[in-house]
Amino acid sequence: MRADRVEVSWDTDKSKWLIRIQNGEEVIRRHCDSPKNADDQTLRVAVQKTVEDEGFELDLANIDIRH
Repeated sequence: MRADRVEVSWDTDKSKWLIRIQNGEEVIRRHCDSPKNADDQTLRVAVQKTVEDEGFELDLANIDIRH
């Protein structure tokens, strides 16, 4: 199943990156432990692993990274 939208942003409350996977009405939220200053490539790898762990496919070009 392909995720409709994936967004990653810094969660200041938890001091971790928050990954939001949206598929239709469903939104799955997961945190990852990459450092705050992680580059885009590092975040893309973490997002891809998280999305695949949740059973979704992902087009890496469709990741919205919000610094």
